[in-house]
Amino acid sequence: MAPPTGGGRWRLCHVVVLLLWTTLHRHVLGCSSTNCNLNLTEAQGGITSPCYPQKYPNSQACKWIMQAPAGFIIQLSFLDFEMEEAPGCIYDQVVVNTGNTDVKFCGLTANGLTLNSTGNVMELSFNSDFSVQKKGFSVSFRHVAVALRNQKVKISGGHGQVTMVASSLSLPALSHLTLCFEVERNIQKQKEWLFTYFDSSSNVGLSLGSSQAGMKMIVDGVSCSINSVLSSSDFTSSMESFCVVWTSSTGLVAVYFNGNYLTKTCPSSSGHSVPAGGQFRLGGQHSFDGYIYNLRLWDYAMTEQQLQALTCDTVGNVVDWDNSHWTIPSALAHTDATLSCSVSPPGTTPLPTSCDSPGLGCPEELFYRIQFVVEDGGSAPSAVERAVVLWLNQTFQNWTHSVSVDNVRVQQGAASGGNPTSYSCQALLVYYFIANESLGEAAVSARLSSREGLMAAAGLQIKHASEDVQLIENCPEENPLPYRWPESRPTVTRHLPCFPNKDQSTSRTCLINAQNYSSHWSAADTSNCTDIDTIEVSAENAAEVAEQLANITNTELPSEEVSKVVAKVQELVNVAKINVTLANTVVTIISNVMSSSEMALAATSEMALKTVDELVQKIEFEGPSLSISSRHLALGISNLNASVFNGTSFSAFIPPNATDPQVAFESERLHPLAQVTLPSSLLSSVSLSDSDRASLSRINFMFFKKTNLFQREQDGRSLNSYVVASSVGNLSIRGLTEPVEIQIAHVSEQFSSRPVCMFWDFSFNNGGGGWNGDGCRVSKESSINKTICLCDHLTHFGILMDISGVSAHIDSRNNKILTFITYIGCGISAIFSAATLLTYIAFEKIRRDYPSKILMNLSTSLLFLNMVFLLDGWLASLEKRWLCLSVAVFLHYFLLTSFTWMGLESVHMYIALVKVFNTYIRRYILKFCIVGWGLPALVVGIVIAVDKNSYGLQEYGKGESGDGSSELCWIQSPVVFYTTCVGYFCLVFLLNVAMFIVVMLQICGRNGKRSNRSLREEVLRNLRSVISLSFLLGMTWGFALFAWGPVSLAFMYLFAIFNSLQGLFIFIFHCALKENVQKQWRRYLCCGRFKLSDNSDWSKTATNNTKKVSSENLGKSLSSSSFGSSTANWTSKAKATLNPFSKRHSTTETSSSQ
Repeated sequence: MAPPTGGGRWRLCHVVVLLLWTTLHRHVLGCSSTNCNLNLTEAQGGITSPCYPQKYPNSQACKWIMQAPAGFIIQLSFLDFEMEEAPGCIYDQVVVNTGNTDVKFCGLTANGLTLNSTGNVMELSFNSDFSVQKKGFSVSFRHVAVALRNQKVKISGGHGQVTMVASSLSLPALSHLTLCFEVERNIQKQKEWLFTYFDSSSNVGLSLGSSQAGMKMIVDGVSCSINSVLSSSDFTSSMESFCVVWTSSTGLVAVYFNGNYLTKTCPSSSGHSVPAGGQFRLGGQHSFDGYIYNLRLWDYAMTEQQLQALTCDTVGNVVDWDNSHWTIPSALAHTDATLSCSVSPPGTTPLPTSCDSPGLGCPEELFYRIQFVVEDGGSAPSAVERAVVLWLNQTFQNWTHSVSVDNVRVQQGAASGGNPTSYSCQALLVYYFIANESLGEAAVSARLSSREGLMAAAGLQIKHASEDVQLIENCPEENPLPYRWPESRPTVTRHLPCFPNKDQSTSRTCLINAQNYSSHWSAADTSNCTDIDTIEVSAENAAEVAEQLANITNTELPSEEVSKVVAKVQELVNVAKINVTLANTVVTIISNVMSSSEMALAATSEMALKTVDELVQKIEFEGPSLSISSRHLALGISNLNASVFNGTSFSAFIPPNATDPQVAFESERLHPLAQVTLPSSLLSSVSLSDSDRASLSRINFMFFKKTNLFQREQDGRSLNSYVVASSVGNLSIRGLTEPVEIQIAHVSEQFSSRPVCMFWDFSFNNGGGGWNGDGCRVSKESSINKTICLCDHLTHFGILMDISGVSAHIDSRNNKILTFITYIGCGISAIFSAATLLTYIAFEKIRRDYPSKILMNLSTSLLFLNMVFLLDGWLASLEKRWLCLSVAVFLHYFLLTSFTWMGLESVHMYIALVKVFNTYIRRYILKFCIVGWGLPALVVGIVIAVDKNSYGLQEYGKGESGDGSSELCWIQSPVVFYTTCVGYFCLVFLLNVAMFIVVMLQICGRNGKRSNRSLREEVLRNLRSVISLSFLLGMTWGFALFAWGPVSLAFMYLFAIFNSLQGLFIFIFHCALKENVQKQWRRYLCCGRFKLSDNSDWSKTATNNTKKVSSENLGKSLSSSSFGSSTANWTSKAKATLNPFSKRHSTTETSSSQ
């Protein structure tokens, strides 16, 4: 078919297409593939932005988490910093979370800064938008030891998280003591202990806390009430200092806090002392919920004057607030620069005090959803609502936290009988964040519980366990192309630069639903944004527009934006004067567009290809040739003197240490990716006038490293390599006497394939284009690494590899049908394999013989094979490499065990039917199990030991967009597959075929001696036996060996149907139709007239089975039971020699046969 005419015609193109029904590998090259989401635990190191010191890529989202041991903080220093500048850092940004504060940087603001974390964890996040790239950043980090004076410690009740005095420190016996500390609480509890000292006998030697009776101090097991000098209400949410003094001689207890010195005598403690050699820990059986700080212990009693003069530098001579004195779990220590005795670590830079929505948004307000149910005896609903509103306001008035109640809703529920009416109440609690204060859901719940009495005063009762307090969740991150809206707190408004005009911004707010108090994103406000369609293109601003489009296409675009960009590029090429600089920019734009998905490019591929063709015709350059490179597209243009043309060649290659393809002229490069050789007679076959010949000034060459612009599949063949194109001026050349030679390297070696050379014809598919094979043939010089096409015309060409001819007969519709059959069949097979296995497990009498035990093992193997296969696709979607490797290993193993047990079935039949006499095998079933389960394990183990990467994720039919793909965890190595699967099966298959023939000869030979059965009955009985044996021995797996050539599709359907249903057929022929199984079912599972009475004794069946077996019994054994359960009964002598496989059965069965 003649190619279309016009300036947009394609003159010459190669396409290598490999028909592979395995993974289409996608290689992501360049620095953009750098892993930038890491957890860093090193004592020191460095972090750089992706590609640093080159420009960072667009649309990046990275996070580094640095973690230090307990007692250390992270110190971060910015060594180099250059980001895109914008108000509020709304374009590109670095956010540092120091522990309780998010700090955002962009532009050059972070250069030279040093930041310290408040705890032992620090996070650094980096985000870039769709355009404008800068150098990025380089930072260093290190762990800095922090004095315990800079840290407060959370008091914990246990679970391995207990703070205690170091074991290296031994406490002496104390008859006098002074103990000072600072404390802040989160939630007040009825029972709470600040610290506990246990002596060597685990008795309480010293403790301070409160119970329902009030505050008390325990000394040497003696409890002293000190509620008159210290109350639990004195411990608040603010860090306060307390000192407790005790003297043994008088039993005097003194408490000093807030400048007051109060005393109380505890006579019962007089004469006691704190025992030595115990263990001092924070908390107790009921631990205080809060933080403690600067706990110090002295072995003498301080006076009031000494307590007043106490400073941070006064060291506790028994226990001091120092790292060497304590063992503190890392999760409990929290650095806080506001502590009374803290010292700032060296090198810190003060953090900015302003908050411009860093991180999740400024934590100025937090929102809690409060729900509870109240019950009322008969008040009006409006009165109940007023009472609930009043109670909530009173509950949270004068609280230590700054909160307000908003949007209270009360809904009446249904009353039943004499029960009180219930009301469902909801409210929004707004917490106004204050630095160094925290409020949790538990604190709000405790506040509500403590004020329930106020509700009772109004005649209402809060239903038990109905209170529920939840922090309203953040709006989740959303990524509607080309925007990325980060996770945000409720009421926070996010601003992002408009696409494509970054001078304006779009906004979106995280709102709270007034009905159910859940968070949700509002619709994006894009009223200030312009559209690509509004960009004006002229010859004067072409370069500026091209640069803008290049920035726009640096990020992934939705389909509609791709179409707009391509249309705008076509408009630009049509109106502009194309110089080399502009041509480079346009090629970059097209290359960026080629990174989009095939779905996004489907509507614009024709326009894009014709735009490239128009571009190469219009480029103005100086010199003999021009080469332009980009990530996915390379152009080569060579000047042409038509009067002295002697042929030429072009080649595409990737230089060492580079990723972009380049074009070389008249170069004999080794192993090029593609090469086109034009014969010297190229122009002699074309009738040209002198003026037309003189107008020919260039030969164009185009190399497409990415093939998204072309149809990936056609007539069952798949495109899986590069595309190369060439044209001479504006000519359409056909009927060449000396062909054009086009050579393209294969992506992977093809040992058994039939390549087909084809060209891209725009007249196909209503002008959309398609592959056409007219005028091209494959050269005999082609090899497994490359294909050479010889073509008699200049247009688009390609190579199609058709492995075994299967692809020509399987289209996408049949592929879907085959997949559906396979999954449905495997599910059914798994169910009935389980039914077979459960039947034989439940009824002991039917599993006494060896064939039944072999059948149970085969059913077990098929059950696990089907289950692993059914779960494989879902587990592969989880994208966990170790999990996928494990699934592939198990799938391989159970496939081999299924083959092995099918083979062992045939081995058993051979022993039972051929080696009937004088056969004794000790531990028969044990040896079969060792082979059936052990041999496959050995094979799989060898594969894993040699190369575990032989297993992995296989992606079938996956284009670069990822659409329409199916993933399976399976064998990746062809050598392993053909050796351990295909070869293994062929050995078992040959063994089973031989046994199948032997058994059928035995059956036919014995049945032929019978004269009391009609020919029709004999044929049906033998056919039943054939079907029974076929599924038991796995004969249907042999269909895979015949799936070649024109009958491949039929055999693939047969293979999918019969093998996916193998478990069902085995259940029917070797379980459901087996007489002994039917008896057991009727005896235990049926009722009424179908139930078999117990007087049908099993021994009667066993006795009957010892009779001489005729051909009728033989046929029955194959058609209605697992083979071998009765076929061994051909003669009484055969019975006596078959059963001695087990010594235990030998005696009993010999006696029964006499």
